[in-house]
Amino acid sequence: MKVAKLPEQRHPFTSTSCVRLSLLTFATLVFVSSSLNGIHLQKMVKISQSDNLTALIDDSVSPQSPNIRLFIGILTLPDQYWRRNMLRLVYGIQSPANAKVDMKFIFCNLTKEDQKVLVALEIMRYDDIIILNCTENMNSGKTYIYLSSLPGLLDEKYDYVMKADDDTYLRLDSLVESLMPLPREDMYYGFTVPCREMNPHRHYMSGMGYILSWDLVEWIKTSEIARNHTQGPEDKVVGDWLELGKKGKNRYNNKPAMYNFPLNVAKDACSHELIPDTIAVHRLKDQGKWIKTLEYFNVTQQLKPSKFYHIP
Repeated sequence: MKVAKLPEQRHPFTSTSCVRLSLLTFATLVFVSSSLNGIHLQKMVKISQSDNLTALIDDSVSPQSPNIRLFIGILTLPDQYWRRNMLRLVYGIQSPANAKVDMKFIFCNLTKEDQKVLVALEIMRYDDIIILNCTENMNSGKTYIYLSSLPGLLDEKYDYVMKADDDTYLRLDSLVESLMPLPREDMYYGFTVPCREMNPHRHYMSGMGYILSWDLVEWIKTSEIARNHTQGPEDKVVGDWLELGKKGKNRYNNKPAMYNFPLNVAKDACSHELIPDTIAVHRLKDQGKWIKTLEYFNVTQQLKPSKFYHIP
């Protein structure tokens, strides 16, 4: 920390007093240093703006850069206020180590007066919404506009970009850990469709949540292949772009860690029971499914005791 110099002043201390004061100060510092078992105190800095946490660091050590930079766009609808607030709670308590994870909600132009007021309040409060210049749709170009717009919208480059559904629960620590050893270029990651298929090079990744490396997003922005083929199931369309463009050579299928919520496992080949090593659970269409999922992963176990509430 840079300290401004004060004007020189004459002090009433004699030279002998200064020596005694210096010795006393030195002895005090030695005592503090030994009491802290060798911790080298240099300065206090914030390491998390959201939590106002502080840590002791050495001036000579620069802050560690994140190993992964991931942007997650959750495609949703303007009227899905409850679901956005649920996701803000779910993701707001997750802090993956050594990673920068930014998340935005993505939808098309607002069409109702109440949306213009309520969504404006959300933007003012959370600043986590991107409104695309399009008419709301699922399979008529919304995903193309989302992906192709990012290089011009974002202020920085990320290692990866994810498209996720708003009924998908992502466990960010597990997701980031799975990305750590993977290539940062020409990479396509997710849950291979059809459900029983394990070879990611044969088909495409499910729309529940797939990831592209940043270079592929930049390619989509300028590609005539993508621009001229936007109609159809959005996840399959993205797979078609990569096939036609001979892109996404590094492909990773993350089964069984990504799957549908276990409604009827016998009839849904994309579904199985909740498992500890989960990265993503899809089709959480109502609060009951969210509660069951969050309970399974003990999401609230870190709740600190307080006299202000009683939870038996």
